[in-house]
Amino acid sequence: MIYKKMNEYHKSVLLEESVEGLAIESNKKQIFVDLTYGGGGHSGYILKKMGKNSKLYAFDQDIDAIENKIEDERLTLIETNFRYFNKFLRLFDIIEVDGILADLGVSSFQFDEGSRGFSYRTNEKLDMRMNRNQDFSALEVVNEYSEKDLVNIFSKYGEIRNSKQLANKIAQCRRRFAIEYSDDLIKCIEGVIRGNKFQYLSQLFQAIRIEVNDEINALSEMLKATEKALKKGGRLSIISFHSLEDRLVKNLIKKGNPEGVVIKDEFGNIQKPFKEVVKGIISPSEDEIKSNIRARSAKLRIAEKK
Repeated sequence: MIYKKMNEYHKSVLLEESVEGLAIESNKKQIFVDLTYGGGGHSGYILKKMGKNSKLYAFDQDIDAIENKIEDERLTLIETNFRYFNKFLRLFDIIEVDGILADLGVSSFQFDEGSRGFSYRTNEKLDMRMNRNQDFSALEVVNEYSEKDLVNIFSKYGEIRNSKQLANKIAQCRRRFAIEYSDDLIKCIEGVIRGNKFQYLSQLFQAIRIEVNDEINALSEMLKATEKALKKGGRLSIISFHSLEDRLVKNLIKKGNPEGVVIKDEFGNIQKPFKEVVKGIISPSEDEIKSNIRARSAKLRIAEKK
């Protein structure tokens, strides 16, 4: 029953590959972290693989995910943004862990649940909050941000080429009416959409969602904390879904920090705390993409703490 519920909530992408990347040893007492609990798919598989004396600490800021907790005494589920995970681990006297997994995608449930406002496919009130307790939502971004700020988030987070034109059109519309629902926004910008309509809308909604949830800054903070949290030989397994996320993960592994700033010691050696376990990215198989179309853009990177 638990696993049926999890599958209804969200179909985990690259499930086996990402969990296998943690190098779980069932005969050892180990500690693992799932930073994006969601429907519990990855956590459930980690619990299946790890030993009876091991522990799993999972994190999620979405109350819907928290209410989907797996009943297993080895699991501790914590309601908070993953940017704070290391601080919470210390509250449990956890200094180092054996493996950390994160699936950075928005869950199927969040997209499909119209009241959350994550998707342009349903006409619902603009919201997009991962954490329903925060006041700031997509309504404030669309209706209150200056044109300059809108241009910045559309170009930076959505990589939309005509961001200035788009922001100007939204500014014109909101002088006449409040843009409260997804259809209000789509109707407003109809004349400035370039290229494939659905891809354009996906980029727009992604940009707004990232801004609402401060996703890039949160991810950067989380990635920096993984170095301190992992023990030597500990594994990092991260699934990303767009280039902005993957760039930060790639920078951490290849250059030593999410910003991609090369830091060298006095001998000229690049300071990199991680080494790649698998060269480059792992992508979903054709069969997985056929069974779950949302897997098509997933990229998995696996690294080991030196």
